[in-house]
Amino acid sequence: MTSTVVGLRATKLGVVDYLTALEEQRRLHAAVVEGTEPDTVLLLEHPSVYTAGKRTEPWDRPTDGTPVIDVDRGGKITWHGPGQLVGYPILKLPGAETGQPVDVVAFVRRTEQMLIDVCAELGLRTQRIEGRSGAWVPEDDRGPARKVAALGLRIARGVSQHGFSINCDCELDAYDRIVPCGIRDAGTTSLSAELGRRVTVAETLAVVERHLGTLLG
Repeated sequence: MTSTVVGLRATKLGVVDYLTALEEQRRLHAAVVEGTEPDTVLLLEHPSVYTAGKRTEPWDRPTDGTPVIDVDRGGKITWHGPGQLVGYPILKLPGAETGQPVDVVAFVRRTEQMLIDVCAELGLRTQRIEGRSGAWVPEDDRGPARKVAALGLRIARGVSQHGFSINCDCELDAYDRIVPCGIRDAGTTSLSAELGRRVTVAETLAVVERHLGTLLG
């Protein structure tokens, strides 16, 4: 299902195998670079899978032989699976049309702000943590800071690829086999765990659609 939101095409794909989605990302990336497709955000879920960015260390990976897919995004290892909403923004960043350097940090900050705003609309206060990407539940009497939404991006030829994920009502034990994003001194959580009610991917997706304009600045 496809809709247009603030000049972006939002394509909702349902549950898609990771490698299938990766091929679609690559196809769209080439098309957006060439100007034959509009800026697009793919919104979907994956069957359970671990993916490792370029900065993943050997000790971050599972030790039980669980398969890991190595990818060309930034960041380290993470998990995708049922109950988690994944978004892949394939956007031509400001400056790309004229051959100017693109501001990658600004795009990361806009993506984080979108995640923070989505969580807030759903009832959960989150924040940035210096030196760590994503949206975080601050330390409280329940424990240390906990990541509820992650991001890992790649910019090539001025167009973004890969993207963000929001833990909605997923099983969190999948993170126990890895060092998520290479961070040992913080936890991982979900909207459902923090809010004490079931927050589905469908509910979260509808909120994300309303905030996609933040990605454009």
